[in-house]
Amino acid sequence: MRRSTNTVVTHKVVTHKVVTHKVLALGFIAVSSLTQLAGNQLMAQEEPFQTVITPAFSPVTWERLVNASDEPDNWLMYSGTLDSQRYSKLNQVNKDNVSELELQWAYQIPVIDRAETVPVVVDGIMFITEAPSNVVAVDARTGGIYWRYDHVLPDDLRICCGRNNRGVAILGETLFMSTLDAHLVALDARTGNLLWNKEVADYKQGYSKTEAPLIVKDLVVTGIAGGEFGIRGFIDAYDPATGDLVWRTYTIPGPGEPGNETWSGDSWKTGGAATWITGSYDPELNLVYWGTGNPGPDWNGDVRLGDNLYSDSVMALDGDTGKLAWHFQFTPHDVHDYDAIQIPILADITYEGSERKVMMWANRNGFYYTLDRETGKFLVGKPYATQTWAEGLDVNGRPIRVPGMEPTYEGILVSPPIVGGTNWYSPGYSQDTGYFYVTAFDGEQEFFKRDEEFEVGARYTGGGGRYTQPMDAFHSSIRAIDPVTADIVWEFPIQPRSSAGITTTAGGLVFTGSADGFFFALDASTGEELWHKSLGARVHAAPMTYAVDGKQYVTIAAGNVVYTFALRE
Repeated sequence: MRRSTNTVVTHKVVTHKVVTHKVLALGFIAVSSLTQLAGNQLMAQEEPFQTVITPAFSPVTWERLVNASDEPDNWLMYSGTLDSQRYSKLNQVNKDNVSELELQWAYQIPVIDRAETVPVVVDGIMFITEAPSNVVAVDARTGGIYWRYDHVLPDDLRICCGRNNRGVAILGETLFMSTLDAHLVALDARTGNLLWNKEVADYKQGYSKTEAPLIVKDLVVTGIAGGEFGIRGFIDAYDPATGDLVWRTYTIPGPGEPGNETWSGDSWKTGGAATWITGSYDPELNLVYWGTGNPGPDWNGDVRLGDNLYSDSVMALDGDTGKLAWHFQFTPHDVHDYDAIQIPILADITYEGSERKVMMWANRNGFYYTLDRETGKFLVGKPYATQTWAEGLDVNGRPIRVPGMEPTYEGILVSPPIVGGTNWYSPGYSQDTGYFYVTAFDGEQEFFKRDEEFEVGARYTGGGGRYTQPMDAFHSSIRAIDPVTADIVWEFPIQPRSSAGITTTAGGLVFTGSADGFFFALDASTGEELWHKSLGARVHAAPMTYAVDGKQYVTIAAGNVVYTFALRE
């Protein structure tokens, strides 16, 4: 792991024995005989598959989800809690002893693909999603398998950016998972048996699903992917018992709806604005907050003149009806692919002498924002990563554009690059320091546009980007930001560019990973590195932490392996 662009520090790679637990102390065999691989190939395993019922666990009620922070032994949803702070009150592992972390077990995902999963843990049972659209239940103490569910996918999938699945949601004793063929499935969490399977949209038109759903009271709220195929984005809510659609809110308003006038002609029909990362929820306000992706085509805005609402926005929706309460658009008429699909972090802070319910957001466009989450009012914002496309933000948070930075047919150099100042990977927040933490990148790229006709089910991007220097030439780091001022408090340089998420704990720690395969812990107050371990493969996921029988564990996916650590005994 390199700590700066000037000095390269090489660590000895430690190779761990990866164990797939076939026979557990409970006396059962738990490895499938046929496991679906990328490309729908099959890999033979040594033992026949047998479904094994998980140990009993307390049903995950809405009350438990609302109060998830009060039972830190569990990790009950993708972001840990409804406010998405990714902060755990566990402190058995802390600044004084984190250096004693050791590998406890490792689960080998049989599909050869990158893992972006964040497991859910309920009463000692861990639920892991695997690429492309599978789920496995394991013992959170040992990694031993209870059951697995393989979702069969069609051969003619149309997907943009990898065969990924990021996690499940749970309500009662039912798991909910998105699938790459744009389905939502419900599984019995005890057995893995399929309860229902609903088509959300037609995958042949470019729709897909990769995000973990979010439970909101008695609804399963979920988004859609496929923004590079000229889809029309939406956010859905489903009945958890039947899979019936309860409400759908389109992220692009149709004719006669407020905001449709921000799309020239019929461009709204193919405008993208996908919702491919999990949102957040405030139970007191009953508002669901969800980020939206870039307008389509990505880089040629000539065919979609206007601000293109509600692309590149956060939408605040009534949790019962899906009705839009307010919106904030980070990048009007985006022509640089600056998706606003980052996960909104909710917290109550003291701002200008009074308590404010705020939303914290480090956007792909290079600016950090603090918003009032009751009204959507812009409070403060500053660049947190190198950006050259805007002079700054006005008093309402709208960017003041630098003229001549739009993509051209020949190419124009702009910061941030297409991957952004940050991207989809989870930020974090510490209730102890009051800091917001983000994986940041200071890069640049040549943006170019091209003329492109829309074709159903085909990529519809209108251009692209090219790097003029190697990625290693640019600076990247973990940055701590004060949400009151938007100032960067500290940074921990890390090369090359990371796509790992962040988790914070009451032990004063920030956990994250790196592109060169390191899992590491930083001091949440200072950014000092306290511990690291080489995992041998890129970390594309966010860490999480939980406890079983009074023992705290920390888990991270790297490559196609899920690693779990605990203190040395």
